[in-house]
Amino acid sequence: MIQQQGSNRVYTRIEQDGKTVIRVDGTNRDENRAFIYMSRHFSDLGLPVPRVLWVSEDEMSYTQEDLGDTLLFDAIRHGRETGCFLPEERTLLERTLRALAHIQVEGAKDFDWSVCFPVPAMDERAIRWDLNYFKYCFLKGTKLEFSEPKLEDEFDKLVENLLSTFRSPLSTFLYRDCQSRNVMIKDGQPYFIDFQGGRRGPTQYDVASFLWQAKANIPAALRNELIEAYLDELEKIFNLQSSIFNRADWLAALPHFVLLRTLQVLGAYGYRGYFERKQHFLESIPNALKNLNEVLEQLKDEYPYLYAISHDLLLLL
Repeated sequence: MIQQQGSNRVYTRIEQDGKTVIRVDGTNRDENRAFIYMSRHFSDLGLPVPRVLWVSEDEMSYTQEDLGDTLLFDAIRHGRETGCFLPEERTLLERTLRALAHIQVEGAKDFDWSVCFPVPAMDERAIRWDLNYFKYCFLKGTKLEFSEPKLEDEFDKLVENLLSTFRSPLSTFLYRDCQSRNVMIKDGQPYFIDFQGGRRGPTQYDVASFLWQAKANIPAALRNELIEAYLDELEKIFNLQSSIFNRADWLAALPHFVLLRTLQVLGAYGYRGYFERKQHFLESIPNALKNLNEVLEQLKDEYPYLYAISHDLLLLL
């Protein structure tokens, strides 16, 4: 059995004649179908994901390629714990972000978005689900007194700002949960796992998810270096006119996606920690709140009430 932190799926390593595979027993057929389709689609394109090898008739179980035991999260342990990332750790982070750009752009080619679970694209309703996740599963669980109308007013503004970035005609894959625990390292190269929640959407969300992961502890200067490397790779892949992909516009939108992702993550930590009593998620809350406060320092003129709430949460917790 392979221990999982936040999933209800059961993973088992099976060995025979010196060879191993990973068996997955899922709880939702549609979610399984999404992963199986995406894995096969990405594998056919030569992208770094585990290949699906066998699927049960009822689609509730499948086996996939065994990528080993090394998570990127563990491979960057020195940097996470000290804040000083070694050259080899920086290299792994950059390789991962450059590979992510290929998943997002090349992986979207001829992709059947209808198979995505639970929704085919990031839209207003999906954004509001994440915001409500924060409000009901985290914020209310802290017992902090707050004004719901003021909070909803700023949620409305955030939704409007995010949706305004979707006007680009580019169709890209949004991984959704791109973080170092969902990247395996094999022979020095990153491989992506747990992408079954992916959908069509903007590329900034995944970068925010990866670089602002609460326990990754990536310092701001290194984040900026990695963002530039990622954008260099993205521009190479697109190879399009600047009128279609604009680096400055992408960077201007990024903090709003960092805010959305951080709120969503706090909702997840609240649900898994307060309700399911999983200690790992409770331990991640202080770092996530630090990220929330940091991004709201940039956006406090647009979201002053959220900024005030973030300060109150830091004092409360």
